[in-house]
Amino acid sequence: MPADPGRAPALRTRLLAAMLAPMLAIAVLLGIAGAALIADVVRRTNDRVLGGALGAIAETVQVEAGEVTMDLPPAAFGMLENSERDNVYYRIAVGDRLLTGYADLSAPRVADLALDTPRFRNAAYRDQPIRIAEVRRSLPRIDQPVVVQVAETLDGRHALQRRLFVALLIGELLLIGVAMLLIRPALSWSLRPLARLRSTIAARDTRATPDLSPLDTGPLPVELRPLAEAFDHLLARLDSATAGMRRFTADASHQMRTPLAVLKLQVALARRGDPAALGEIADAADRLEHLVKQLLALARAEETGTAPPFEPVDLRELAIAVINRRIAQAIEAGVEIDLEAENGAVVQSHRTLLFEILSNLVDNAIRYNRRGGRVVIAVEAAAQGTAIAVSDNGPGLPPADLHRLGHRFTRLSSSQGSEGSGLGFAIVRSAAQRLGLSIMVGDNAPGLRVTLRFD
Repeated sequence: MPADPGRAPALRTRLLAAMLAPMLAIAVLLGIAGAALIADVVRRTNDRVLGGALGAIAETVQVEAGEVTMDLPPAAFGMLENSERDNVYYRIAVGDRLLTGYADLSAPRVADLALDTPRFRNAAYRDQPIRIAEVRRSLPRIDQPVVVQVAETLDGRHALQRRLFVALLIGELLLIGVAMLLIRPALSWSLRPLARLRSTIAARDTRATPDLSPLDTGPLPVELRPLAEAFDHLLARLDSATAGMRRFTADASHQMRTPLAVLKLQVALARRGDPAALGEIADAADRLEHLVKQLLALARAEETGTAPPFEPVDLRELAIAVINRRIAQAIEAGVEIDLEAENGAVVQSHRTLLFEILSNLVDNAIRYNRRGGRVVIAVEAAAQGTAIAVSDNGPGLPPADLHRLGHRFTRLSSSQGSEGSGLGFAIVRSAAQRLGLSIMVGDNAPGLRVTLRFD
């Protein structure tokens, strides 16, 4: 069951979705990567400030008279001030002894700290997340290590991250919005050749007679050229098919006019009681039947489209079938038919068309022979290829008639006085072209020899 064409999305919609979907996916990936980068930059920047405050405080820790002393510089805490008013905590201890600061601030394991190398870590203090910078120092004449810690809450960091996240999101939304505004006119411009192609095809419907000439669409993008070429090829095939139908109709009406006129005349004579009229009617009916068969055979031979399917064909068996069809005609004409063929001559071809070719050649050889004449069908299988030939010992053809052989409805000078429609060799030539066979016509001295060669 064919699909409902109304359910298929428009080409513009498909292209828009095909472009926006990857753009949105890239925007999401960039957002995730940007968020990670923002978080890392904010952390590193604030850790650098926190580390500077830690270093300023740690430098004030000294040993005087065997005791550890210090002087908290206000500038160290001033550099940690921000608009979010983060709380700042500190703790200075000598070993396990608190020297100054907040006693309940999370203390590190001294063994985990490298000497004079700041370390940063996250912790919680008074139900708030904090960032701690801490360093271990070794002072002269002091056995215990000195641990200096500075911590701050994270409100300022989080606020800065949010501002940067919002700026990133707004930038991506603006980028997508501008892209959507630009994509729609770009799509219209890109699809303009397709609209021109559609208009060119639609213009053909306004004409009274079908116009099957190639499309004149002007320059087309490389993506549309195969479509236009395929459509032109279809038009050419339709033109060939309709031309064949018109030619067949014209030929049939032209050629059937004479036998029908004879039939009408003989019917009128038969009504007047002429006893010879019935015989003339029978002869005219036979000629009309032969003409119709020849016209139909020519139409089948000239069918356009795909090549006929090939199959193995035994030429000897085919020749015997043709002889069986034409034997009554040969007996009536007083012509002998001989077959010269060996078993095993098999070719890849279309049996029906090949039978029609050989049947018409034998028909011509009998029809244009003399009483007591002879027709020979010879199958030749050699290294250079397989061939089948039909020869007769009739009057043959003068050189002036050889170039006219095969023209439709052409009666040659040697065929005067013989019944025929002038279609036999036209059928042979047309069918042979469809099968890819080469035809050679030569003098049989006397008579004519026609050879079909399978390349």
